[in-house]
Amino acid sequence: MGVFASTDDPVSTGHEQIVFCQDKQSGLKAIIGIYSTALGPALGGTRFYPYANEDAALADVLDLSRGMAYKNALAGLDLGGGKAVIWGDPEQIKSEALLRAYGRFVESLAGRYYTACDVGTYVADMDVVARETRYVTGRSVEHGGAGDSSILTAWGVFQGMRAAAEHVWGTPSLRGRRVGVAGLGKVGKYLTGHLLEDGAEVVATDVNPKALEWARTNHPQVTLVDDAAALVAADIDVYAPCALGGALNDETVPALRAKVVAGAANNQLAHPGIEKLLADRGILYAPDYVVNAGGVIQVADEIEGFNFDRAKLRATRIYDTTRQILHLADAEGVPPAVAADRLAERRMADVGRLRTIHLR
Repeated sequence: MGVFASTDDPVSTGHEQIVFCQDKQSGLKAIIGIYSTALGPALGGTRFYPYANEDAALADVLDLSRGMAYKNALAGLDLGGGKAVIWGDPEQIKSEALLRAYGRFVESLAGRYYTACDVGTYVADMDVVARETRYVTGRSVEHGGAGDSSILTAWGVFQGMRAAAEHVWGTPSLRGRRVGVAGLGKVGKYLTGHLLEDGAEVVATDVNPKALEWARTNHPQVTLVDDAAALVAADIDVYAPCALGGALNDETVPALRAKVVAGAANNQLAHPGIEKLLADRGILYAPDYVVNAGGVIQVADEIEGFNFDRAKLRATRIYDTTRQILHLADAEGVPPAVAADRLAERRMADVGRLRTIHLR
């Protein structure tokens, strides 16, 4: 086991630290990216995914860790932003030895980075990782954790969507609206439930046949379409990307018929400039890292001893944060994504600066 590359110097991406981790015997290849610790230790999940190559894995961890810094700042947490990726197919190579080897690398960072669940990793995996490190959240209830973080992720997305609906249609309700959910995974399932309870009509899709079967069995009133392209082109009021990033790109935005975009996926904007394309088309974009912060709020609460009611109350405030950003965007004449970035950067600068005040 050994770290085969690391840097403590700022790089062109603005990250504080990037660590490449490898344990040949278990098959572990991982990258941990720490974007900022201005507000506190970096917190962000571990994505386990079969990337095409190392460059793709690195690009993902850089984007995701930066997003976590902004997300944690706007969620009002005293935590910085980080993320990790494990390169490989979790169905093929995930094992106790690999997860514990990964935990050793997390521990080696001495608290600069706290990990949690993400795509391809689950609560049970975090319990295994925790056998080698103290710096892990998203653990099972049996081990004092919060359990499934997608519960409050979905709740927060729903709150952000309510704020966007109020901004566009004058009422914080999705009743009578047609909402397209792209991805019926851990978050999409809970979000679908909230939307149906609120009186919305749901149209959905997923690449996983098991997820589609879940929808047919549990919510037969949900309309299922063939793929994301069909969902984008459908007659919907709200588009909720809840799978992987890059859902809003040069192909999807011109075809989109929805008036609001609010979903759980990270890094929904495929590249800079997409936020302006959305604004030019009159589509209100609720920034992903604002509305999907419920999960990180949930796992962050574990650090001080998890209390579900306290965490849910904080996640409910995503409604207020989203409203603030949308009003700020109007006042400053910028897209909501730009307004959100400015607000997050302001908090990281203003509060992070306080660490330079030495008490003794």
